[in-house]
Amino acid sequence: MADVGVDVAQLTPSQQEALQQYTQVTDQEIADAIPLLQRSQWNVQIAISKFFDGEGPDPVAEAMAAQDIPRTTARHENLQESLLTDAIPSSRSSNRPRTDPAPRVVPHQPITQRPPWIIGLLLAPFGLGFRAASTMFRTVLWMLSFLPASIRPRAVTHGLNPGFRSTTGRRMLMPRDTAARFKREFEEAYGPNELPFFEGGIAQAHDLAKKELKFLVVVLMSPEHDDTETFIKDTLLNQDVVDYLKNPSNNIILWGGNVLDSEAYQVASEYSCSKFPFTALVCLTPKEGSTRMGIVKRLVGPMPATNYLTELQAAVERYGSDLSGVRAERSAQEFARNLRTEQDSAYERSLAIDRERARQKREAAAAAAQAEKRALEQADAAERLAEKRQQWKAWRAGKLLPEPPADDKNVVRVALKMPEGSGAGRVVRRFPQSAPMDELYAFVQCYDVVRDGQVDTSVEEPEDYQHIYQFTIASTLPRVVYEPSETDTMLEKIGKSGNLIVEEIISRSDDEDEDEDEGLVV
Repeated sequence: MADVGVDVAQLTPSQQEALQQYTQVTDQEIADAIPLLQRSQWNVQIAISKFFDGEGPDPVAEAMAAQDIPRTTARHENLQESLLTDAIPSSRSSNRPRTDPAPRVVPHQPITQRPPWIIGLLLAPFGLGFRAASTMFRTVLWMLSFLPASIRPRAVTHGLNPGFRSTTGRRMLMPRDTAARFKREFEEAYGPNELPFFEGGIAQAHDLAKKELKFLVVVLMSPEHDDTETFIKDTLLNQDVVDYLKNPSNNIILWGGNVLDSEAYQVASEYSCSKFPFTALVCLTPKEGSTRMGIVKRLVGPMPATNYLTELQAAVERYGSDLSGVRAERSAQEFARNLRTEQDSAYERSLAIDRERARQKREAAAAAAQAEKRALEQADAAERLAEKRQQWKAWRAGKLLPEPPADDKNVVRVALKMPEGSGAGRVVRRFPQSAPMDELYAFVQCYDVVRDGQVDTSVEEPEDYQHIYQFTIASTLPRVVYEPSETDTMLEKIGKSGNLIVEEIISRSDDEDEDEDEGLVV
C-alpha cells in the first residue's frame, strides 16, 4: 500500500494542479490519489486511465526488463558542485587521477584583405624578388637531391618530401579540405593504407565522439621531426594497430593532422603537445562532469607498436565502462521517451475517435431534428392547403350556374358517372350551352356540397390559392379527355348531350405506395 502520509503542501504547484484535476474527474480520496499519480509520473491522463481501466504492470519497466536495459541513476551537477569537484576530488574518483580537459578546437579562418593599390604598387618589387629567391632555393634543393643519401643534407630530404612540404606557400583550407589534403599527402608519402582517418575538422570529430559516446584518437605529426617516419611506418601502420583502430566495436574515431596546418597547430597548442609524434585519447568523462570531454591518455614520442596498442587498449577499457553506463542511461531514457510518446499518440488517436463519434452523433441528432421540423412544416402546409381547398369548394359552390329548367331546349345534358367511393353513382345535370368546361369541373368538385344543401354564398374566395382539379372528365366511346377551360364551351366540346366518366388522378407517390403494398402481398 502506498504511503498515505504525503503532505499536499509539499507537492509542487504542477503536482497540486494534476492532483486537483485527477480528483475532480475520479472523486478519489487524496490519500489514494497521490500514490497512483506518483506511479503514473504525475500524468493525469495515464492516471485516469489506470483508475477506470485498472492498473496493470508498468509497461516501461517490463519493456526495459525484457531488453535488459539497466536503470542508472541520473546525476545532476550544478556550478557549486562542479567547483567543489575541481578543488577536492570526490571519494568515488579518488582512485583515478583527474583528466585534463579536451577543449573543442575551432580553427581560425584567415581574413584576407586586399591592400590599397598604391601600397600594392610599392610592394610589387619585393614580391617579385621573394618569388625569384624561392624559385632559386627550390632549384638548388632539387640539384642537391642527386647526391648520395649519406652526404645529402637533411634539409634537402625534408624540403623535397612529397608528403610534408615546407610551409612556404601552404595555403589554409576549410577543415574538411584540410583533412582531405592530409589524407592524400599521407598516402602519397607512405602508400595506401586502411587507417580510418576522419574526413572532417577536429571540431566535428569532437562533437561526434561526444554525441555517440565514442573515443577520439588524435594523432599529430611534424614533418620536421626525425622520428615521424619511423613512428608512422613501424607503429601507426602496424597491422595490429590498424585493425584495432578500424574495428567498429571499439568505438574509435581517428583524426590526424599535420602541425604545418593551422588547425593541427591549434590542436597541439590546446592539448599541450611538446613532443612529436603525439597521440591523445579523448572521451566523455561522466564522473568528472556530465558533458565534459577529457584527455584520458597521452602517448608522446616513438614507441613500439605493442606498447602503443597496449596503452590504448588499457585506457579504452578503463573508461569504457563509464561510457557504457552513459549509453545504457541514454538508451533507457530514449526508450522510455519513445514509449511515452507512443502512449500519448495512442491516447490522442483514441480521443480523436471519440471526438469523431461525438461529432457524428451531433450531426445525426441535428439531421433528425431537421427532418422532424421539415415533417411538421409539411404537415402544417398540407393542413392549411386542405383548409383553403374546403374554403374554395364552399365559395365555388355558391358561384355555380343554376340548372336550366326542363323545358329549355338550349341546354347540354350530361350524364356523369362519379368515382367509386364517392357514394354519388350516376348523376344527370343540365347546363347552359354557353357554360365553359370549367363549370362542369366545378360542379363535379362541389357536388357533395350541393347535394347536402350546404351552399353558403357568403363564403369568400381564399387568398393565395390556385385550385387544381385532381380528376379528369372523359367520354367512353370514343375516349376523349376534356380539360377544364374558361373559354371552351360545353356545347363546343361535348355537344348537346354526353355520357361522361369522372376519373380520379392518381399521383406518382400513390402509385409507388400501391406497388409496395402489392409487393408485400405477393
